[in-house]
Amino acid sequence: MHAVFEQKRYLIPFRAALLPQIFADCLVIGGGVAGQRAALAAAEHGETLLINKGPTRESSTYYAQGGIAAVMADGEDSFEEHVRDTMAAGGGLCEEHVVRRVVKQARERTRELIDWGMPFDRADQGGGELSLGREGGHGRPRILHADGDGTGRVLVNTLAQRVAASERIRVFDECFVVDLITQDGSPPRCIGAVTHHPKYGLQVIWSKATILATGGCGQVFRETTNPAVATGDGIAMAYRAGVRLADLAFVQFHPTTLYIAGAGRWLITEAVRGEGAQLIDATGRRFMPDYHPDAELAPRDVVARAIVRQMAHTESAYAYLDARAIGSERFRERFPGIAAKLADFDIDPGRDPIPIHPSAHYTIGGAWTDELGRTNIGGLYACGEAACTGLHGANRLASNSLLEGLVFGEAAGRAAGEMVDETPPAPVKVISDIPISERSALDLADVRSSLRSVMGRHVGIERNGPRLAEVAEMFDFWARYTLDKIFDDRAGWETQNMLLIGALITRAARWRAESRGTHFRTDHPDPEDRYVVHDVWRRGDSEPEAIPVGAEQREARA
Repeated sequence: MHAVFEQKRYLIPFRAALLPQIFADCLVIGGGVAGQRAALAAAEHGETLLINKGPTRESSTYYAQGGIAAVMADGEDSFEEHVRDTMAAGGGLCEEHVVRRVVKQARERTRELIDWGMPFDRADQGGGELSLGREGGHGRPRILHADGDGTGRVLVNTLAQRVAASERIRVFDECFVVDLITQDGSPPRCIGAVTHHPKYGLQVIWSKATILATGGCGQVFRETTNPAVATGDGIAMAYRAGVRLADLAFVQFHPTTLYIAGAGRWLITEAVRGEGAQLIDATGRRFMPDYHPDAELAPRDVVARAIVRQMAHTESAYAYLDARAIGSERFRERFPGIAAKLADFDIDPGRDPIPIHPSAHYTIGGAWTDELGRTNIGGLYACGEAACTGLHGANRLASNSLLEGLVFGEAAGRAAGEMVDETPPAPVKVISDIPISERSALDLADVRSSLRSVMGRHVGIERNGPRLAEVAEMFDFWARYTLDKIFDDRAGWETQNMLLIGALITRAARWRAESRGTHFRTDHPDPEDRYVVHDVWRRGDSEPEAIPVGAEQREARA
């Protein structure tokens, strides 16, 4: 990576003491499931400020069609089976003690949601037993949904009502966090953030504890299920602040997103395959049994690669999801949101195969944390998709992400309470000076479009060393003419963050010369024992720290 990536500490020049000041016991950045659950837990200890980059309900959580994986009763299913399925999907990189913690908390966190009024789907209209679905990689039906394919929306609304009812939580919408502010020390300490609001301009928020819950970076890829806000800002600002980042090579592609030329991608939940839908190619042939004994219910990395290869074999831009056996009426009842979207394109799933294409979906790597969300920076915590705990290993098991946000959001918010009794951070002399660039400027829209395109082509589902080296050279070029500039708007800051994230993912993918989980190298198609490690990177390091799977987590992340 070019030196400019390592030299950039703050995106903008500022004098902290000259900006408007806001104070909070805890600052939570991000309003998805992890952020809202963290804010609710942190508010039990002190005044909490929850910042959303966009509107309150604009997050990957809100658009999640999948459900929450949880073993809700003893009997046909068990904690051990959920643990085993999670570990199997993770390609040898899951931290078993983390997996066990999350799986065992699933029942408590889900019952908590029920107590808060979340209307999970029931087996009958009279409010009977919880309806449990099955998705890829799960050996048992254990997925809870709400409003069919509207689980994320219902979850966000449920949590938002709790947040709104709390007298200790203030919510700032449409507020862009530019950078974390840190103070030197052993360890360094996060003391707040510099933000920008379209109405109030630049502001400094001083906080005793800060929680990153900013989600992932799907927008770095041309094809993605993620909303426009998912540009990796939290992970990028964490890197600039000196936070250790882990497992960035692993980006999960969802196998089935609606493919209509010229239209945006729309997620078609894995639960459709759980209901019996099959994947067929352009010739009408079902192909998944050729690739895995679990066919359509194989882990997502297997299914995504199979679709890409079958598309290449048939020289087609897409494959099909055949849900005709489910029937139109049952499909509309079970998946009302998807059915409505398909109707917009005159597709009746009971009559027509659905054109699909894999799309970037979930960022597995992120800020390296312990089981309470602590990072290597004092006072800074991370949870949800912005964090890396070792839960997912090399490939996330379906419907473990909303669960992750609930479990680690609560844990990080509770842990942040340990900072409340600390002396409040006073405004300190933080100065960011950035010289005016003398280089020519590149067109931001072109840079953004080009980086997304090249990430999709060469750092996507299949990768190889020579192409990754070329991509790294492209990022170095773009960075020389973009990261040296000063921008005063969200588009500029997002593009700079996307450049950093793309370069970091590419570097990690080049280093991991093997294939494992979501990371597939055509020049190294097999897994290798020497890579049964978490690759942990920090700003200024040319090589990662390789932490063996199973190492004691708290010490490893101190």
